[in-house]
Amino acid sequence: MTSRNPLTTYRGKRHFGRTREPQGRRAASGDAPRFVLQIHDARTLHFDFRWEFDGVRKSWSVPKGSSADPQDKPVAMRTEDHPLEYRDCEGAIAAGECGAGTVIVWDEDSYRPLPGKKGPSRTFSEALERGHASFWLDGSKLHGGYAPTRFRGGGPWEREPWLLAKEGGHWAGRRGTPDARRSRPVRSGRTLSRVTQEEAGEQGSA
Repeated sequence: MTSRNPLTTYRGKRHFGRTREPQGRRAASGDAPRFVLQIHDARTLHFDFRWEFDGVRKSWSVPKGSSADPQDKPVAMRTEDHPLEYRDCEGAIAAGECGAGTVIVWDEDSYRPLPGKKGPSRTFSEALERGHASFWLDGSKLHGGYAPTRFRGGGPWEREPWLLAKEGGHWAGRRGTPDARRSRPVRSGRTLSRVTQEEAGEQGSA
């Protein structure tokens, strides 16, 4: 029996003739696994944390963004898997499309899974399935260990609530969550408002 393509839900929500988002392909990148943290000004302003695993980007919506303070435990709502190419997605998603609004790449780089706390024999996939995994981020802004943990008794997988906690030790601090409106991304350096204004100008002159 052929397993369901993990990008089916993602593709079913989008019209690729109208959105700039990639249709994607489920394949290994061949490089060290990478994560991306995007700021997304859609119906509500939030962060999208996506990390490469098993040929797709596992995705969580994080309303308050990631924090370097281990005392903070921001809620992260799981969303549908996204394609690997989504790490390059920056700009405006057209009105009427899923996630309509502006997206910027706030941070990105490589990550590596960490051994499970209940024994090194547990694989990263098993840890994720059980609802508690750990990984190390080597981003431009985010560094160190993070541990996504699923709430017990959460809802359906696509909207199940998790916590995205910073682990103590190296790179832990008290910086708290970033200001999404003022933050500059790692690529273009353009804030959300600037990207929105520039793309509105391009559409007006077309």
